[in-house]
Amino acid sequence: GINAEYGLSLLMSNPNSILYALVARGNNTVLAEYSTENYGGNFITVSRVILKKIPLTDGRMSYAYNRHIFHYIVQDGFIYLCMTVETCQRRIAFGFLEDIKNRFMSAYGAQATTAMAFAMNEDFSRVLANQMQHFSNDPSVDKIGLVKQQIDDTKQVMIQNIDKLLERGEKIELLVTKTQELQERSSQFNKSSKKLKYAMWWTNIKLWILLIFIVVIIIWLASSFVCGFDYHKC
Repeated sequence: GINAEYGLSLLMSNPNSILYALVARGNNTVLAEYSTENYGGNFITVSRVILKKIPLTDGRMSYAYNRHIFHYIVQDGFIYLCMTVETCQRRIAFGFLEDIKNRFMSAYGAQATTAMAFAMNEDFSRVLANQMQHFSNDPSVDKIGLVKQQIDDTKQVMIQNIDKLLERGEKIELLVTKTQELQERSSQFNKSSKKLKYAMWWTNIKLWILLIFIVVIIIWLASSFVCGFDYHKC
């Protein structure tokens, strides 16, 4: 697997980060997908909404969604989709998708036309993970023929706003958060919870001390009333 700590440092500093990818047959059957371990959010849910809207005619497109871009290639009824940060070069994104398309068809071919949902996920998600890291972080990918080929091809593909694909009411707020930030927030929440528990515990202790003090005073006053303050009556 990918070393999470190393991957996170690279993703934080890398403008070509690919965060998520999938391969689907048609608009409904996802055969394999992978999202980087370093990010969390609802982008898988968002991808499903987008997937259902992609025309199945062969082609490619990029859609801007908040500060991220969804890129896809459609060929022979199969959709190859990835989500990147907005700074990712499109030649990198489409080079990645072309690479994934070739690897997927080479590995599964006609088998993929009848496979059930996620039938290839166990094996091909590892391929997605490796290639996502490679294309996101390796400067040498610009020398790969597939990427060079994209330079001219992507000039023909304009980045569209996601509103052109989704109808009103279908757009979901895209949430993408670094796992480290989630862990830090969780840690801060746990610390705050412990502080709150301690404060409540100390408040309860002080209330008990006050209550005991009041009871002692009441007993003393009552006994003094009966026996006298110097207890000479008892």
